[in-house]
Amino acid sequence: MLAIRRIGLALLMPLALLIASCVTGEKMSSLSPGMTKAQVIATLGRPDGYQSEGENEVLKYTNKLVSGFSWDKADYYAILQEGKLVEYGAGQVRQDESHKFVLIKAL
Repeated sequence: MLAIRRIGLALLMPLALLIASCVTGEKMSSLSPGMTKAQVIATLGRPDGYQSEGENEVLKYTNKLVSGFSWDKADYYAILQEGKLVEYGAGQVRQDESHKFVLIKAL
């Protein structure tokens, strides 16, 4: 009986760690303005999409978990200007008249 418990625990621990590590919404709180692109990627992982215009870049993280619940998902963006993080969060990215990327935050 003890062997069965150990096997069950050995199987559940990696699963719990995997689920916890996939919650992008919680990882976003670790970001701060001024971080480099490498620091953002080290925190959030490899982006699903990328867009650039001059010195402006957008890293896109598509359909990522907001919390630990599978139905709670959103698209996240990290906007960098001259290689530094200036804006981040859930929502949509648009370009303004000066071709800068602007994050339209989700409600």
